[in-house]
Amino acid sequence: MRKLIAQQWVTLDNIVAEDDGGLGFVSGEPFDDSKSTPFRDSSMDLINSVDTMILGANTYRQSTGWATATDQGEYGRKLNELTKVVASSTLDEAPWGDFPAGTVTSEPEATIRDLKQQDGKHLWLWGSLSLMQSLFDAGLIDEVRLLICPTTRGTGHRFLHDRQDLCLIEATGFDNNVVLLRYEVKH
Repeated sequence: MRKLIAQQWVTLDNIVAEDDGGLGFVSGEPFDDSKSTPFRDSSMDLINSVDTMILGANTYRQSTGWATATDQGEYGRKLNELTKVVASSTLDEAPWGDFPAGTVTSEPEATIRDLKQQDGKHLWLWGSLSLMQSLFDAGLIDEVRLLICPTTRGTGHRFLHDRQDLCLIEATGFDNNVVLLRYEVKH
C-alpha cells in the first residue's frame, strides 16, 4: 500500500509558516544541479519515491510559480511532472502551466484513501498545514518529514496543536545547517 508522506519546513521554535503564511526561514533548497550534496541527494530520494503531490488550495496558489520557473533544475522538473491533487471546496480547476493540471477534490480524505489503495509510488503532502491537520485527524498520514531550519520566528503557525505519537526513523544533519527528522506516525 502507498504511504502518505507529509513534509514541512519548520523553525527551531515549531513554526511552519510565518504570520503572513510565508516561508522566509526556508534555507538549503536542493535546486543546484552542478554538484551533489547530501541534502540535495536526500531531497531527490524523496521526490523519486513519490508520484503524486497533494496540496491544499492555499499552498497550490502559492506554488504554481514552479510550473514556469527556469532555475529549479532536476528537482523542479520532477516536481512539475508529479500528478497533482488539490484539496479545495472553492477551486474548479488547478492548472499547472504547460504540465498536466491538478485534479481538484472537495473530499480529500476519501480521495487519499482511494489513492493509497492504488498501485504506484508514495503520495507527498506538500505544506498545506490545515489539510495536514485534517489528514492527521483522519489517520491518513503515515510518515512525517520535518526539515528543521536553524532559526526561530517567535510567532506564526505551529506544526501540531494536538497530540500525535510518532516514532523516529531518521535524524540527519546537513552542511547547510538543516536537520531532517523523519517520523513514522503511530496509528
